[in-house]
Amino acid sequence: MNDEATYAEQRLEMVHTQIEARGIRDPRVLAAARRVARHQFVPGALREHAYADRSLRLGEGQSISQPYVVALMTELVQNGGARALDVGSGSGYQTALLAETFAQVWSIEIDPELLETARARLCGLGYAQIEFQRGDGSGGWPEAAPFDAIVVACAAAEVPEPLVAQLAPGGRLVMPIGARHQELVVVEKLPDGSTRRRSEGAVAFVPMLTKRAGTE
Repeated sequence: MNDEATYAEQRLEMVHTQIEARGIRDPRVLAAARRVARHQFVPGALREHAYADRSLRLGEGQSISQPYVVALMTELVQNGGARALDVGSGSGYQTALLAETFAQVWSIEIDPELLETARARLCGLGYAQIEFQRGDGSGGWPEAAPFDAIVVACAAAEVPEPLVAQLAPGGRLVMPIGARHQELVVVEKLPDGSTRRRSEGAVAFVPMLTKRAGTE
């Protein structure tokens, strides 16, 4: 069996045992997880672990999240909308799942090397509907707002107000909140502009880097 066939088998097993078995039900999310070749988003030395049930360190304080967590975050923002904002391009894996389930995706990343690597990888895989920008993710992408979905792959002390402001009515935002102890928070914007918030349990993510923190 060649490498790609082996990876395809591992990917189907990953979806069945790690994602579907834990309660992910959205058919578009499950189909996306089956299609997106996760091993193409990790360094060669880590490819044998690409479909393992854990996050993987990518270096420079960055990581690719556990497959279930990526699928969960993708499912939590599904609302029939077409426009998604991805904060923290990272490896590009979360971006790819969003591109499989939303018509248009805007992806913002503060690290220039990560941004260019993700851009090259995703463009090479044929994702023409993704726009990329280098920037402070806490400020979102106001020129492209409003968004039906916002996924933030890094933790902050609180949900940044600019991101909430950029949600469309009916839109959903998901991100980790907290420092030492983090929880995955979902914010939904109601038709009258108010918001509703809930927690989806404990998670562990790298911290959000911002210009205000002196990272740029």
